[in-house]
Amino acid sequence: MMYHSCFVNEDGVKKACGCPLLPLKTHIKGPAPSADQDSVDIVDEAITFFRANVFFKNFDVQSSGDKLLVYLTLYINVALKRLEGCRTLAEGTKAIINLGLETVPVPGEQGFPFSGLFTPPQSKKEAELLRNYLKQIREETSGRLLSCAYRHNGTPNKWWLAFAKRSFMDMAIPQPPR
Repeated sequence: MMYHSCFVNEDGVKKACGCPLLPLKTHIKGPAPSADQDSVDIVDEAITFFRANVFFKNFDVQSSGDKLLVYLTLYINVALKRLEGCRTLAEGTKAIINLGLETVPVPGEQGFPFSGLFTPPQSKKEAELLRNYLKQIREETSGRLLSCAYRHNGTPNKWWLAFAKRSFMDMAIPQPPR
């Protein structure tokens, strides 16, 4: 059974390129609206559903929240592949920071993984809004993912890092040279 996002109500949610700019529980600056710290946000959903959804070769997108869930599932997959060789939390943090420094492509640009899922930007302003939102949500996801991928003593959590071997929707993700 595929897990879908509970963010299906699009009333009052700003969008960029067909991507909803959902609220986040974050301290990272960016265009995302603030969410209540006690509520579940899209990052919580993506991390919670990742280990089940990563097994699917297809994903039936039922809402715009699902679009962001698919994007984050692929991003978590990329992040876990980067963390795979890191034996300590410090190494993992360095790898995640380097991933965060990479350029975030938007629909219509080379390197954007889901060109059919999102619409190309209508203006530079819309492209920058989406780029900043995706950068913010990727940074927030990375921070929360580190607490799952590594135990409190800084050693890798094999029950999470084993999923680095999976490929979400059969998408090949290029690895940078080490």
